[in-house]
Amino acid sequence: MRAEYADVGLDEADLAPDPEQMFRRWMHDALAARVHEPNAMVLSTVGLDGRPASRMVLLKGMDARGFVLFTNHTSRKGRELLAEPRCSLLFPWHPLERQVRIEGEAQVLERDEVEAYHRSRPRGAQLGAWASRQSQPVSSRAELAALYAAMAERFEGREIPVPDHWGGYRVVPSMVEFWQGRPGRMHDRLAYVRDGDAWLVQRLAP
Repeated sequence: MRAEYADVGLDEADLAPDPEQMFRRWMHDALAARVHEPNAMVLSTVGLDGRPASRMVLLKGMDARGFVLFTNHTSRKGRELLAEPRCSLLFPWHPLERQVRIEGEAQVLERDEVEAYHRSRPRGAQLGAWASRQSQPVSSRAELAALYAAMAERFEGREIPVPDHWGGYRVVPSMVEFWQGRPGRMHDRLAYVRDGDAWLVQRLAP
């Protein structure tokens, strides 16, 4: 199952002035290459017991402040981010032999940002936010279907408000690493590391 990576490098001269611009450049490349769900990212959190947990979530916004995701605050990831905001993100763009790895702290989004995004979601997703007690055990798929049907009936013919338990986080990065596969496992790893209001660039050994 070994695969050799192409001889396509990443040099310091290739980098944008800051990680936001560089991320946008690579996201554009992923979209152009038709990478499946390029905004899918691995979110890793740590529980109060010190155990790590990872899961795939979707990037729903990004600017100079950080990377935005939405979830149920009572889910496992929501509870863990509230208790311990230090977390990491990983974009695994395998077809391009690239990864982007982010370390930072999650900040709870303001309610107006949450409401604006909620209104942009399909109605089915809005209902799902009410119906699913995310991360809690359920007896069957039928139970989930019944909860969803009950919410559809409850909000029939009217707008669906944002549930109190649902919101979002902005992961404010302290480090953003851009990884490009190279032959012989001599991969290029260039990391932007926050230094006050500036970003320093480090090359990391593979």
